[in-house]
Amino acid sequence: MRLFECGTLVPGCQWHTRADEDAEIVRRAVDHMRSAHGETMVRENMVENIKARIRAEGSAAAA
Repeated sequence: MRLFECGTLVPGCQWHTRADEDAEIVRRAVDHMRSAHGETMVRENMVENIKARIRAEGSAAAA
């Protein structure tokens, strides 16, 4: 299972998503960026930033 936590990109945001495929996580994250953060146009660098922050769910660093 793969994990994306929006707070790694948008400080303070608690939204996160899990999926088996990175492409599904990117799709969900882009939808979230539009609806929650008002992004009307998601540029390629935003997609790359999302992809760079997707990780295996078990690899979370202890806080």
